[in-house]
Amino acid sequence: MLKYLAIIFLVALTSCTSTEPVTSNSSKNKSDPGSIITGRDKQGITLNDLSGTSKNKSIGIPVNALLWRASLDIASILPIDDIDVFSGTLLTDWYSLPSKPNEQIKLAIFVLDQELRSDAIRVIVYIQTLNNGVWEDTGIDQELAIQLEDLILTRAREIRASSNTK
Repeated sequence: MLKYLAIIFLVALTSCTSTEPVTSNSSKNKSDPGSIITGRDKQGITLNDLSGTSKNKSIGIPVNALLWRASLDIASILPIDDIDVFSGTLLTDWYSLPSKPNEQIKLAIFVLDQELRSDAIRVIVYIQTLNNGVWEDTGIDQELAIQLEDLILTRAREIRASSNTK
């Protein structure tokens, strides 16, 4: 119940903004002290004010760009299902390797950090096999996941080395 009250309070607090545009030729009294709560002009308070983030700060990519680009390069041979750069996740669709037509794989790649380190990348390889015309989940291939993590790290290092030589 307390959570709901806090949410209602935050919504009510952030909705206290003026709907009329503020112009420099405004006829408002310049001696108006502004809001009692914030001490600012009567523009209201936003969630950015509460969290301490500024509107002028640019938010870059929150994951390592080299690992992200290398992940895209490695996963590009498979059909991509979903990409979220802000959480660093890349999901592929199911794909049957030509050498194993009765088996299909799906990759989930997670870039976990902004540093180029081996623990900043995680790959999960899901496997399904075809039994009597029905695809059945058979688990996760940990060995292939480790190999793909190594490939992504190697590709990220190659990208970094090529950018340093230019």
